[in-house]
Amino acid sequence: MTKKQKKTIIQIIISALFYVGFQFIHFDDFGQYGYLIETACYFIPYIICGAGLLRKAFLNILGGRIFDENFLMAVATIGALALSVLGPHGDHGHAHSTAGEAAIVVILYRLGTFFESLATERSRKSIADLVDILPEYANVIRDGEIVTVDPDEVSIGEIILVKAGEKIPLDGKIIKGNSTVNASALTGESLPLNVATGDRVISGSINNEGVLEIKVEAEYENSTVGKIVELIEDASAKKAKTESFITRFAAIYTPIVVCAAVILAVLPPILGATGGFMEWIERSLSFLVSACPCALVISVPLAFFGGMGAASKKGVLIKGAEYLEKLAKMKVCLFDKTGTLTKGSFVVTAIHPEKVTEAELLRIAAAAECYSDHPISVSLVAAYGKVPDLKAENILELPGNGIRADIEGKQVLVGNEKLMTLEKIKIHECDQCHKHHLVGSTVHIAMNGEYMGHIVIADEIKEGAKETIDSLKQSAVRTVMLSGDNVKTAAKVAKDLGIDEYHGELLPNDKVALSENFLSQKQSNEIVGFVGDGINDAPVLMRSDIGISMGALGSDAAIEAADIVIMDDNIKKLILARKIAKRTLFIVKQNILFFIAVKLIVLTLAAFGFAPMWLAIFADVGVTMIEILNATRAMLIKAK
Repeated sequence: MTKKQKKTIIQIIISALFYVGFQFIHFDDFGQYGYLIETACYFIPYIICGAGLLRKAFLNILGGRIFDENFLMAVATIGALALSVLGPHGDHGHAHSTAGEAAIVVILYRLGTFFESLATERSRKSIADLVDILPEYANVIRDGEIVTVDPDEVSIGEIILVKAGEKIPLDGKIIKGNSTVNASALTGESLPLNVATGDRVISGSINNEGVLEIKVEAEYENSTVGKIVELIEDASAKKAKTESFITRFAAIYTPIVVCAAVILAVLPPILGATGGFMEWIERSLSFLVSACPCALVISVPLAFFGGMGAASKKGVLIKGAEYLEKLAKMKVCLFDKTGTLTKGSFVVTAIHPEKVTEAELLRIAAAAECYSDHPISVSLVAAYGKVPDLKAENILELPGNGIRADIEGKQVLVGNEKLMTLEKIKIHECDQCHKHHLVGSTVHIAMNGEYMGHIVIADEIKEGAKETIDSLKQSAVRTVMLSGDNVKTAAKVAKDLGIDEYHGELLPNDKVALSENFLSQKQSNEIVGFVGDGINDAPVLMRSDIGISMGALGSDAAIEAADIVIMDDNIKKLILARKIAKRTLFIVKQNILFFIAVKLIVLTLAAFGFAPMWLAIFADVGVTMIEILNATRAMLIKAK
């Protein structure tokens, strides 16, 4: 809880204690001045909790923003205080004073704004803290020595050295070394990328193996990492702050009520209606008291707070009421692929032998790969399911290509097509792969120069992904997949999941450009959402109307950039979150309709002088309490 929130809750408690204490005082006992003493007493809790409200209303008036909820709350409560002093008094100088109502209204209002501040408080840090791919240093070769400097101190043309496990600090071309690099955080590409001398690499990637010497081709600010940071900053600046529901409602409701009150105070006596100006002014003030939007000002934020609380109990963090509303109204949903719709891990999806059985082909491959910690090697050993019983000797790992080993006196090669080409082994086109539309990384196996077959390894679709896409489509949400993977892989995943549209081989700026395109083409009332998990997704998460991050395994940048975080990476929680959002919005609409119905009845009666003060109080405090109770139902939403 922030310092400001602590101060608010202290003010609420003190004001409430004053209010409750004054309820036990019989102000009639003070004679003809009892009403003045009562007004003065209730003014204490009123000013403690209402000073901020009055100040905000005054500043808004100076700024030209008059008709909002702050203005109407201020006018209504000041009107209640005025009625307490100016209203008719009995023989002892005292009738029911509305000063107490003014006090309880501002206390409840302050409580409502407190709940709203809790609900909308962001847990984001600065952008510098978000981006966990930023390289901390660069090893530069200068005068034959390795010097460690900040990446922004390296010039174009200098040679940097990147060891295994280190981040590549700047964009450049490899002049010495072979390796595989993990660029999944940047491109979304699930498989490690094989690189060798002459290949270009991008900053933010991780060197998996060996040592690379790279000639720098771009300064830090123009590197891939620098551009991503710029994209995040630009996206954040472009994302307009949405007005709260209450502000939008008050912009229409407040001027209507104020105009009606002025007309009620002035027009009837001018037209010769019975009673003087003072009587109609009193009616006008009663009208404003009855019209006070306290019920909505409190219950609507509370309902959203309850909905967000219900979602958080289910592992979905929603960072503000406006995002809950947007989630319920989402019409287009963009998805990242790797880590969002797919697991981001690799499994053997097909084994196609030519000279041996499937089991024997996998046995040979696992024996050769069992000493490597490469993701593909790990997946082959895992598919075999046990420690290989074949003994591999003279194992030589060929970075970017595969493995060479001797097994039972025979030379075995396990690797990619490039390795087979280097060893002059002719691979065979796979009819089964074409027939069954298999996509992924193909591992070829040869023994003593003879081709033995291949194994297909691919990323798995997440459990619940198909169900999530189907649910969105049933509710008329258009689904689109944006992926850094190759087009064939993207097409296969899109087809399996039934996604409406897909795009492959995208870099971060491509994803931003496509999301901008969707945002520019949408209707004014449409909401475009994006679901992702990688650092490359952060700009799109921030630029979209609503960004949804897969939290537990996602990058810190994506989590912080998102408006909604699915904490356990269960994609089906998106269905649950939308169910909670829609239910919360339904409760809010119930409160709005009830508010309007009661206000119309009571305001009509007040205008004609048939609304006693107890009815005006019911129209304000009574309706507020009823709507608060209804709003708390949002906290009890159950969704499986």
